[in-house]
Amino acid sequence: MKQAIINNTMNSIKKYKDFNDIKLAEIKYGLESLYLTITKIIVVILISIPLNTTKELLYIFLFYGLLRISGFGAHAKKSIHCWIFTISVFILIPYLAKTLFISKITSIIIMSVLLIPIIIYAPADTEKRPLIHAKKRKIYKVICSLNTLTYLLITIFAYNQYFSNIFLFSILIQVIMVLPITYKLLGIKYNNYKTYKRKEDIK
Repeated sequence: MKQAIINNTMNSIKKYKDFNDIKLAEIKYGLESLYLTITKIIVVILISIPLNTTKELLYIFLFYGLLRISGFGAHAKKSIHCWIFTISVFILIPYLAKTLFISKITSIIIMSVLLIPIIIYAPADTEKRPLIHAKKRKIYKVICSLNTLTYLLITIFAYNQYFSNIFLFSILIQVIMVLPITYKLLGIKYNNYKTYKRKEDIK
């Protein structure tokens, strides 16, 4: 079904626009990522319904998503690994966010600690999407760090146990996704923009 949808979409695109092979490959990769993302979202939402954690899941999607769009992070090589990670994290984390009691001071300390790897390691790119422009990398780093700091400041000055948990776990997921150790465990390359630069120099 996946391939049929993507192939039909690609055929429609080719009819209306004459793209080169590199651009078509980029579009296909984007469609595959979009299909996988939508499918995973539907599945985890369906699982969350009987667990009564749908609201928490949607909040996690929102606040983690705001970090992810500027901090980027690892993508599993294999679809099955991506599914295992997605199901595990986005079923367990909303449940913990809903049921776990974390005091204000503990939340502040943990978020403050998590801000450090965000500043150091975000944004983290991938082989298929290397962040080759130094200026853009700095902009993404600033945005991701400021978003994280905003979650921390909200917790400090407008503490709410429920949203504090949501913020904390959203940051935690993003930190996991940008750490070099995560890339190593998944068997994928880190700091791909450096490899891309070397390839360009060789050419």
